[in-house]
Amino acid sequence: MYTPCPSCNSGRVVTKNIGKQTGGLIGAAGGAASGAAGALSGAEAGAVLGVVGGPVGIAIGSIAGAILGGLFGGVAGGIAGATLGEQIDDKVLDNYQCLACGYSFSVNR
Repeated sequence: MYTPCPSCNSGRVVTKNIGKQTGGLIGAAGGAASGAAGALSGAEAGAVLGVVGGPVGIAIGSIAGAILGGLFGGVAGGIAGATLGEQIDDKVLDNYQCLACGYSFSVNR
């Protein structure tokens, strides 16, 4: 989408995406923390499934369950945070910046 600068009418405009980047980072951190808290239940589930393999199966199942719990939590939180941040960029922040004159603006307001 071509969005010229409303100040100088230049076509050299970039998006800053500050909300999307910040939301993704905060969401990933929160999701990873939540996933780490859920890692105990993931470790328990992995241990139950690993019972078939004996003591080694229990250990490997516990570790795999904990790691997957943290990873999935981080990914889910990051996606949710980035989506929310993108909405903030579009609706609240001046997400566009002109490279010619430095003017920051939003196209939705």
